[in-house]
Amino acid sequence: MNRGLYALVGSQFLSAFADNAILFTVIAIVMQNKATPAWYIPALQSVFLIAYVVLTPWVGHLADRFPKPWILIAANAVKAVGGGLILVGVDPLFAYGVVGMGAAAYSPAKYGILPELTDTEHLVKANSWVEGATIAAILLGTVAGAKLADHSIDLGLWASVGLFLVSALAVLLLPKLAARGVSPGSPLGKLWGLIRGLLDTQRARLILLALSLFWACAATLRVALVAWAPAVLHSQTASDIAELTLYLSIGIVIGSGIVPRLIPLAQVRRVRFAGYGLGCAFLALAFVDSLWPARAALLGVGVFGGIMVVPLNAAIQQIGYRTVGSGSAVAVQNFFQNAAMLVSVGGYSLAAGHGAGPVATIFGLSGLVWLMTVLVSWRLPKQVAE
Repeated sequence: MNRGLYALVGSQFLSAFADNAILFTVIAIVMQNKATPAWYIPALQSVFLIAYVVLTPWVGHLADRFPKPWILIAANAVKAVGGGLILVGVDPLFAYGVVGMGAAAYSPAKYGILPELTDTEHLVKANSWVEGATIAAILLGTVAGAKLADHSIDLGLWASVGLFLVSALAVLLLPKLAARGVSPGSPLGKLWGLIRGLLDTQRARLILLALSLFWACAATLRVALVAWAPAVLHSQTASDIAELTLYLSIGIVIGSGIVPRLIPLAQVRRVRFAGYGLGCAFLALAFVDSLWPARAALLGVGVFGGIMVVPLNAAIQQIGYRTVGSGSAVAVQNFFQNAAMLVSVGGYSLAAGHGAGPVATIFGLSGLVWLMTVLVSWRLPKQVAE
């Protein structure tokens, strides 16, 4: 660790903390307004994801064309503007989309700056520091943001805006870095070329499908919980819902921690057992009607999800290393995962607008996970490489 890395980790923690705090502040606004339609919360998540999907070809291009600290500062400023728009009374559906634009720009600069701050030998450790800070920020920001918002909506919004600005100030502690430069060609054309190169093998297509399925289900579950918790557990506040999602996040951390001992890369087909377990955990959640069984089911969803995702991430990085490059593979992976989440959450938004209940949605997620796990397992080649 050096001064630059400490500054980046600190900035990332503050920015991710505020990302989650502002989400649950908006959820608190919705829960306090009993007239808000059922489709509103999933629509909020959709506008955030739209920014990620639509801006994918350009945000990486910008992160290379300009010095990355500039992009990090600008992205935090855009997030702060989104929070400020809610403070002055702009509809959260629009304002949260502005926050999503800032988040979409922040992500590639955050990861792309790491090789400029450390050498290859310490790159994995630097990544682990950033990921650890992100996980801690998600866990703490979710609960703290919800509790602040339950006490005072304005306080929750001001705290989020303030943290975005402090995160931007922390970037000033980074060393001065020059722009890396971009290769010729349009961003859209380069993205299409990366997609074609990565999806050249059946193995890569199936692994990306499985990863996209998991994150689509996770995103849908997160927004469905906002309607499910009051209907089934009689939850009344954003803090109650934040504590439920906390168990989901803790489960992902546990699953991610134990999976290296369970599924080596050469045995990635074992992931199918985690997929079946994930389907069972969703089914269990659909049947529970009290707090502790619900927490246990959500913990199970997270554990099986973590076990499922980590080996698949490693597999797609390995494929990318042999084809388009591991970094480009991650960019393509993010595009597909965000697109899948957008379609899934958008579909739930439409269904909720037509009266579909959250329990039926969770039943549907269970069936979808089981079906897709069977199909992917049946088609996935047994060997590591084709």
